[in-house]
Amino acid sequence: MQAQSTYESPFGELTLLADSDHLLGIWFKDQDHFGGQFDLTQVPRQVTPVLIKTGLWLQDYFAGERPDPQTLPLKLTGTAFRQAVSRALLAVPYGEVTTYGALAAAVGDSLGRPTSPRAIGNAVGHNPISIVVPCHRVVGKHGELVGYAGGMDRKMMLLGLEGHTIDVDKACLMSAKA
Repeated sequence: MQAQSTYESPFGELTLLADSDHLLGIWFKDQDHFGGQFDLTQVPRQVTPVLIKTGLWLQDYFAGERPDPQTLPLKLTGTAFRQAVSRALLAVPYGEVTTYGALAAAVGDSLGRPTSPRAIGNAVGHNPISIVVPCHRVVGKHGELVGYAGGMDRKMMLLGLEGHTIDVDKACLMSAKA
């Protein structure tokens, strides 16, 4: 059984999706690929233990704490490739960033075959568990802020929340919190 609820974040409404044991998705209400592979029109709005736990995790995150994604019962979905990308994203620590090229190398190593930054970008853009699986922490090779299904303004706000200084005019990172 699946259930959904909403969470009012400082950066806009989020839709949360879970089955009886796992978190399946978090999407900003207007983000690209909203709902992904899930037909949310068929999922009832309910309060469940997984959704409550996710809401508390998000509350801590938006309060500037560093909640560990591993404390949530995540179920990574999609192809084996997309799941490998999600695992690589989960390895990017709070307050740090990575590049599409670095992710391509890490995922290629984990799968035992090379992959391209473009393929990584596609998988990152379809990440169904926004914020918790931190796709907002991926930047271009020179620190430029490229792509975010939730919108570039939100990407800048999420990175700012995690301590990064953003050059808004150039849409790139200036510095990161130590």
